[in-house]
Amino acid sequence: MNKRMMSITSLQNEKVKTMAALLEKKHRDRTGRFIVEGVHLVQEALLADADVETIVIDMERGIPAELRTLLSNTDCELVEATPAIMAKCTGTDSPPPVFGVVAKPLPDDSALWGSNSLVIVLDGVRDPGNVGTIIRSADAVGADAVILGQGCVDLYNPKTVRSTMGSLFHLPVIEGDLAVLLPAAKERGITLVGTSLQATSTCYGYNWNEPTWLLMGSESQGLSEESLAQVDERIIIPMHGRSESLNVAMATTVLLYEAMRQRRYGS
Repeated sequence: MNKRMMSITSLQNEKVKTMAALLEKKHRDRTGRFIVEGVHLVQEALLADADVETIVIDMERGIPAELRTLLSNTDCELVEATPAIMAKCTGTDSPPPVFGVVAKPLPDDSALWGSNSLVIVLDGVRDPGNVGTIIRSADAVGADAVILGQGCVDLYNPKTVRSTMGSLFHLPVIEGDLAVLLPAAKERGITLVGTSLQATSTCYGYNWNEPTWLLMGSESQGLSEESLAQVDERIIIPMHGRSESLNVAMATTVLLYEAMRQRRYGS
């Protein structure tokens, strides 16, 4: 690789302080940037043509083989840094061999309003692992978008980003106001579907071939009263064993795969 690489060895370097600050939401919000950690996420960001500004490589481990070609073709800033700097700027117990600084994409809600949209709406889901898994499942089934309403974990929290395994670069994930978005969807003829233990219709009886927004709430509290008031259809995932419930990520995945089955493989 002929591209010149900057070397940083001091933890007091201003660039290091700026990157480390991105572990905090207030600095991510202020700068419009976030951290992606590890070979896979950096690779996914580059392949998706995300706005990667800086890539930092552990100088003791060198450039990961999987990234050599991609890095030779990118115009982003390249930095090599000490393991101590890698640890300071990332949120994992074992620092990755590489991380990137990425600009947040500009919100684009056009995918929400397709003629046969399938969108997942999260209301108050705070666990980063669950949110990341739901984004991965939405990506896997070819859903159009994911909406994070108020009370959800920050999409750009390092734990959330890691949990998406790169899927946040594959489909729109929009942080929005459900009080505005849900009525707008209904006005466009989109059905709002929620789960309920009192529902009489199962997820297998619902017609997922219609434009649908699937609303999912937190495990502890479910959907907010405001969101529940907007729901058009309530469905239940049938359970025949002794388990009381599925977590929100697993339940969402079950529902999304039924939607995909009907839409792509017939009902």
